[in-house]
Amino acid sequence: MLSAFSAAVLGFLLGLRHATDADHVVAVTTIVARERTLRRAAWIGALWGIGHTLTVFVVGGAIVAFRFVIPPRLGLALEFGVAIMLILLGFTNLRAEAGAHGHPHAHEFDHRRPIMIGTVHGLAGSAAVAILVLAAIPQTLWALAYLLVFGVGTIAGMMLVTVIIAAPAMYASERVARLHGGIRLAAGALSIVFGLLLARGLIVDDGLLSALPRWSPR
Repeated sequence: MLSAFSAAVLGFLLGLRHATDADHVVAVTTIVARERTLRRAAWIGALWGIGHTLTVFVVGGAIVAFRFVIPPRLGLALEFGVAIMLILLGFTNLRAEAGAHGHPHAHEFDHRRPIMIGTVHGLAGSAAVAILVLAAIPQTLWALAYLLVFGVGTIAGMMLVTVIIAAPAMYASERVARLHGGIRLAAGALSIVFGLLLARGLIVDDGLLSALPRWSPR
């Protein structure tokens, strides 16, 4: 019983830490930069975490249950999808800010966006999580339970991350109105640069397009 409890606590804590991965933080920063309340920022983090958790549980669960082996090129391609998504997110922010002059409150909250982004991240990370779980917990049912607890930790972690990111920006933008637009532009530019660097690393360093791609689940 103690070992099961310890595994659950560890899974939750690792889920919290997983939420702070650089690509996750950049993605939610780009979305949260458009929001003006902490409640909506936290809700964005929760939706991202839900999308991520569902994908990790379904795809990672299939890997755990059926012992699927992910080919290196497929693993790299899934991570490349994250890079493309970050670039598109950045351009979306820049375009939205360019069209926001004179219409500062024109955008509406779309619940599907953070869920979709979390799902893409979940696809890219499912194999790595499942492989680590299999190495530590060979029993299928316990491994699936661990994935679920890990996902709950990720949801909680991402809610916390989004609030921490959003709070200073919202505090500052309330006092300097034009600062909010600058934050959105900076978040968009950061997302584009990070996405380009990630894509470059996958193609050049990991050999995504080469005859012998090198993929290390992470």
